[in-house]
Amino acid sequence: MNLSILLAAASVPATPAWNPTVGAIISISSVVALLLATRIEYPNVGPKLPGLPVSIPTFIGAMAFGHILGVGIVLGLTNIGRL
Repeated sequence: MNLSILLAAASVPATPAWNPTVGAIISISSVVALLLATRIEYPNVGPKLPGLPVSIPTFIGAMAFGHILGVGIVLGLTNIGRL
């Protein structure tokens, strides 16, 4: 095998198995991202979501950003040994 592939595989950090704590972290970060999305200049551009003060594109973007935040928090907590 190529040495660069082996070196890249050796530098991948350990990731925890899914558990309810990981799910709660990602869920909370997604809700925080959704609350932040309501503060953007035009959160209602596009088709509206019933029951929420944002549009469908804003909701999808907020959920994607929340998952990115959550994964970063989970990896960070795993790296320092707290998770």
